[in-house]
Amino acid sequence: MTESFVKENWSSLEGIPAEDVLRWASENFGDRLVFATSLGLEDQVLMDMMARLGIDVDVFTLDTGRLFDETYNLIEATEKRYARKIRLFFPNASEVERMIEENGINLFLKSAEMRRRCCSVRKLEPLRRALNGYDAWICGLRKEQSDSRSNSRTLLWDSNVQMVKINPLVDWSSREVLEYVKKNDVPYNKLHDEGFPSVGCACCTRAVNPGEDMRAGRWWWENESRKECGLHMVDGKLARKSAASTR
Repeated sequence: MTESFVKENWSSLEGIPAEDVLRWASENFGDRLVFATSLGLEDQVLMDMMARLGIDVDVFTLDTGRLFDETYNLIEATEKRYARKIRLFFPNASEVERMIEENGINLFLKSAEMRRRCCSVRKLEPLRRALNGYDAWICGLRKEQSDSRSNSRTLLWDSNVQMVKINPLVDWSSREVLEYVKKNDVPYNKLHDEGFPSVGCACCTRAVNPGEDMRAGRWWWENESRKECGLHMVDGKLARKSAASTR
């Protein structure tokens, strides 16, 4: 599949139910489709939907080596609930060792540049390996999550990894996500009950205060405009509310 495929098909997927998006993705990509889960509420909703629809796709997550214990517990609970294996991809050990030797174990606190290096080693390189051999990946991205995701669409061409990206829940609200989780008794990370709407590495995530943005607990010491690790890019850059429409 190429970028032209996305241009020809994206408009037909806008505004349709998430279940229909998943069916479309399965029919068009088959075994060349993979689900990238971060174990967030949105991804748990998608896991549940695919199980109910009988859509069997490969599933993976990225283990940065610095995750919360609650996240590991959720991996096991999810595999048991849906009888599906979640493949874990780890960073290259030698790259982690070199990074720490050069910049220290907590380099991400020193500067935004150092934090991006850490994310690159622990997330971006493993992501590329995880996506190798597939034509499209499913994600739980939602417009409401942050300014940097507000221009996302259901179907995108991800030039960062040169493949199709599918976001079935892109227009869902937080309320809709929570309602689905409760209604269907979907397993979720218990940190969500402790004020963590977004859960990443333990060293880079805190609970949010009342009234704060849902991603305020991620890399909270940085400027808001830099609060992405680089996994979710549009046309090679972060999408912004102020950016021109990509339609």
